[in-house]
Order: sequence, then C-alpha cells, then structure tokens
Amino acid sequence: AVSKTRSVDEIRQLYDRGQRDFGENHALELQSKARELPADIRWHFIGHLQTNKVKTILPYVHLIHSVDSPRLVDEIQKRAAAANRQVGILWQVHIAKEESKHGFEPESLLQFLEECPPSTYPNLRPRGLMGMATFTEDQEQVRREFAHLAKLHKALQPSMDEMLRER
Repeated sequence: AVSKTRSVDEIRQLYDRGQRDFGENHALELQSKARELPADIRWHFIGHLQTNKVKTILPYVHLIHSVDSPRLVDEIQKRAAAANRQVGILWQVHIAKEESKHGFEPESLLQFLEECPPSTYPNLRPRGLMGMATFTEDQEQVRREFAHLAKLHKALQPSMDEMLRER
C-alpha cells in the first residue's frame, strides 16, 4: 500500500486489517512513521533515493525500489553491513524517453553487474528490475518501454538467480 501522504492513524487502520507492506517516497517521512508504527511492517522505499538519505531509511526498509547508480549501491551496502542487515533492492532502469526519470541505462546495468560479482555486495538482495515508463497517452510507447525492460530482465535472470543462490 502506498502510504505516502497518509497519516499514522490511516496506516494503522490498514495494519489492523492485515496490511504489512507500505511504501514511502520521502526518507524522513518513512523514518518518522516507522518509529511510531509496529516493527513488523515491511517498509518499501519507492522514490528516488539520494545517497545521503540511505542512513535515514536503512534501519527500517525492507525493499528499496529505486537503486539507480553504482554510488547508491555502494552506500546501501556500506550502511547495511554496518547495521548487520540484509536489504532487498530493485535495480531501477531508465526506460523512459524523459530525462527527468532516473535509473541505470540498460547497457550500464549489464556492465555493472558483470564487473561486480555478488560477493561485492553481500548485504544486498536483488529482487528484480524497476522502470518508469514515459508519461504519455501513447500506449504503444509505454508497451515498447516495458517490453524492453522485460527483455533486459530475461537477459539478467541467470546472474540474478546466481546472486540469490550465493546467499
């Protein structure tokens, strides 16, 4: 459940009905809510994450949906290791025809994963890819962008499976 902009009381109502996964896109808001709500909530960070905010969310986050650069990967690994935590991540891929969107270029993600063996990041648990399509009415363009992401996922599946097996 995307809980950004929702109050602690609203989140607690969903929690009381069995919801355990909540998504936030602001580090300080996630931290504040996590401190007030039950510890078994699985917090998801769903927005663009700056490296200086990793320390804010790391104690609480279950899955980071927006890992978009080698620098961010290094920071998450460093903070997760210091906290003795395993953190799930999604590799964010830039598939849109908009410069305002973030993410690895497909080729640079392939190169990064080839150059950095799983042992480089023992505290990270890659769970898949994430991409944001172009904000457009052109549904064919959106389909092409997500088809490109699916093709990349298929190409990466063996190496992602290997990363998970090694853990």
